[in-house]
Amino acid sequence: MRIIGIDPGSLVTGYGVLDTDGRRSTYVESGCIRVKGEALPERLGFIFRQVQEIIALHRPDTMAVEQVFVSRNPSSALKLGQARGAAICAGVEGGLAVAEYTPRSIKQAVVGTGAAAKEQMQHMVTLILELQSTPATDAADALAVALCHAHTHATLSRLPAGFARRGR
Repeated sequence: MRIIGIDPGSLVTGYGVLDTDGRRSTYVESGCIRVKGEALPERLGFIFRQVQEIIALHRPDTMAVEQVFVSRNPSSALKLGQARGAAICAGVEGGLAVAEYTPRSIKQAVVGTGAAAKEQMQHMVTLILELQSTPATDAADALAVALCHAHTHATLSRLPAGFARRGR
């Protein structure tokens, strides 16, 4: 399965693409979309188009996106949510199922603690994917989102049919 992970941002949106067989994940590509445009609608359109291009290039099977966390600045949280929505719309338009994960669950899946620091996330992403160099923070976060989805999907696929729906 090929997964695209998205770490949304109104100025920088990270993306990471990996392949997984449920046991091992392999790095494909990652990077940062440096948003262009003065007005918010321009920036959202830019995110949408760039994510569409990445999807067209790598043809992932699914998309995983980090959920918005509540911040002290409501304006920043709103812009982040809108950037996230632009990326999700690009995924849906590309025919992808979209999974969403909280920052805490992503950290838990990749580092083992929901209170991990950015540096710990970068380090673990580098180790897990056996990368030669440490990716930029936003790209590492996007790869962590994809790894979280790979781990979660692998676990859920091993459960008996209907087990997760029954809440056990």
